[in-house]
Amino acid sequence: MTKETRRVPDWAVLTVLCLGQGMVVLDVSIVNVALPAIRDDLGFSAGDLQWVVNAYAVIYAGFLLLGGRAADLFGRRRVFAAGLLLFTAASLVAGLAQNDGTLVAARAVQGLGGAVLSPATLTILTTTFSEGPRRAKAMGVWSAVSAGGTAVGSVLGGVLTDALDWRWVFFVNLPIGLVSLLAARRVLPATRPVAGRRLDLAGAVLVTAGLLAFVYGTIAGPRHGWGAPVTLIALIGGIALIAWFVVHEARVAREPLLAFRVLRLRSVAGANTMMFWLCCAVIAHFFFLTLYMQNVLSYTPFEAGLAFLPGAVAMSAAAYAGPALAKRVGPRALLTFGPLGAAAGLGWLALVPADGHFLGDLLVPMVLVTAGTGFAMTGLALSATAGVPREEAGLASGLFSTTRQVGGAVGLAVLAAVAAAVSGTGAATARTLTDGYSAAFATAAVFALVAVVSSAVLPRAPKAAPPVAPGPDERSDAEAAVPAE
Repeated sequence: MTKETRRVPDWAVLTVLCLGQGMVVLDVSIVNVALPAIRDDLGFSAGDLQWVVNAYAVIYAGFLLLGGRAADLFGRRRVFAAGLLLFTAASLVAGLAQNDGTLVAARAVQGLGGAVLSPATLTILTTTFSEGPRRAKAMGVWSAVSAGGTAVGSVLGGVLTDALDWRWVFFVNLPIGLVSLLAARRVLPATRPVAGRRLDLAGAVLVTAGLLAFVYGTIAGPRHGWGAPVTLIALIGGIALIAWFVVHEARVAREPLLAFRVLRLRSVAGANTMMFWLCCAVIAHFFFLTLYMQNVLSYTPFEAGLAFLPGAVAMSAAAYAGPALAKRVGPRALLTFGPLGAAAGLGWLALVPADGHFLGDLLVPMVLVTAGTGFAMTGLALSATAGVPREEAGLASGLFSTTRQVGGAVGLAVLAAVAAAVSGTGAATARTLTDGYSAAFATAAVFALVAVVSSAVLPRAPKAAPPVAPGPDERSDAEAAVPAE
């Protein structure tokens, strides 16, 4: 006898996907405000403290392509649940950590879980909602969560650290993860694994090792000198490993993580180029805003967290409103004026004084940066997956997420070097620190302007993906059938 089936509402599928994506994006920034408390409690040195952030970011960026491919090969719901379980378990270990090594290791495992989970959310979205108004609406919600998560993480990190303890920046993931795991089985559509296919693990190791070496080199530069052997070996080794990864993917791997044919689609190549430069500018600016507010203006973690709230609201609202606004003014307008607004806000922040005030010097430029980024996010996410065959949606999703993270990491490394060069090596004062932060904001504004210029690469109307018949256990257009109770 055939089981009765019912249609899962769009909002239920979208809620589960956004819960998973929200956890991952939130964790990128939620730790920033808590870093001083973590340093004091676990005895991190000044140089090693940044590995609390970098261990997560580098592993996350390095394995995103592998995670996206795994979603295509092993079943999207299965991979989503596996990433969610790994991320949630690592969050528990991080919150219970009693020494610096345990925390850094847990953060690395969190990054791996996020790399599996994040591309699976976008893959399920793009294969469940067909191209058109329904996908655009769903993508608007997903983009609002993705865009606002970074800003919300800074707010929540400050509130939790002051009100409870730094450990709660990790414990907050536990209820979200458990609820999402329980809901995923009933709500998300199932897909059959692809038999006879293998993951390119060697490619994932090469790109991750290259990123780790390059990041270590950028950290070693200010400490040991840019001409020191340890710095040069790390930087040159990182570049060589990344070059090896490109050769491996193009000529050696039988089933590569990065199929370069996807980049031949103008919409995919253009969206990833623009996302790289925009993230170089915007993701790093949260880091310097936190330092400016706490080191120069003497804000507490709680006050610094609340200061990010208007920007968080602006970014989420802009990303959600993006699809409707694009119908009226066209997507190209959002992809041009969004980054242009972000550039204007960053240029304004470059003028902050050492005795600045929130209302007069921070509020408006912060909203300009976050709202401009939010407007651009929806269009970029749609372009990055438009025209991609259904069976390679995970690859396109993983590539887009990787570009976002690599852009943020590279941007932070460059801006930190600029800030350090301007501030100098003498005693840190409010004036010298502000000069360094101002230079970082000015450089970020230039990156945002490059994003504006790169929007010209995008086609005016991305080509639709070729139709592919769903498999026997795959339901498209959010018509997932589940057994009735």
